[in-house]
Amino acid sequence: MICYPNVKINLGLHVLRRREDGFHDLETLFVPYPGISDCLEVVTGDDYSRTLAGLKERYGSLAQAVTPDGKLMITIARKEGVDWDPLKDLTAGAYGLLARDYKLPPMKIFLEKRSPVGAGLGGGSADAAFALRAISELAGLDLSDAALASYAARLGSDCAFFVYNTPMLGSGRGEVLEPCSIDLSPYRTEVYVPEGIAVSTADAYRGIVPRIPAKSLREVLSQHVSTWKQDLKNDFEETVFAKYPALAPVKERLYADGALYAAMSGSGSAFFAIYKKD
Repeated sequence: MICYPNVKINLGLHVLRRREDGFHDLETLFVPYPGISDCLEVVTGDDYSRTLAGLKERYGSLAQAVTPDGKLMITIARKEGVDWDPLKDLTAGAYGLLARDYKLPPMKIFLEKRSPVGAGLGGGSADAAFALRAISELAGLDLSDAALASYAARLGSDCAFFVYNTPMLGSGRGEVLEPCSIDLSPYRTEVYVPEGIAVSTADAYRGIVPRIPAKSLREVLSQHVSTWKQDLKNDFEETVFAKYPALAPVKERLYADGALYAAMSGSGSAFFAIYKKD
């Protein structure tokens, strides 16, 4: 089974309060962005890969690992190289999570990592959510979206969104989701990823001051896009721009290029810009 996990952007991101469990309550609008995606293939242990030969040809060196029980083999290819243990990838976590509750057949995961790491676009979370669905289908589990989202939320705060992969208002840690109807069809959205800057979520949270905004996210999103520059905020920009001074000029440049709205996505370092269609 081959699928293409897409990334997301965040329209607004408010850090409202710190919780007793150490996390923060947020509000944001998750929006799928199909312009950047990984390639994920999941097959049962006795099946062959349709993508492995191509990965070897394009990347040469691949990161590969097998779980101690031999039930899962995972292969990851990335242009910049893979500097993490494949068995700690969220796609491997997806298999392990389902294996605790169900008897899964041996499987092989092949991940071509094309989305940027440390960019606030949720590429790893997307991979995990898409892997959960693929594993469920291959194993005949027939899990509902709600059940998959419940598992996904245990892998990461924004993983559950990718189960639905449609605009969703996120609250709580980001795992509490509510469908949101928003029409961006009159506009085009472009994503820009600065080279050489990867932002850790821990760095983004360091020094942030939670606060309740004067206008709720839902209220701001109901306004015309022309007002978003003033009213639609990503609270992480303040701390991230202070630590990475090269990022603030990126946002300024997007506005200079004619963007109606531009912002950092998630905890950065990627930006997106919304333009009126020609």
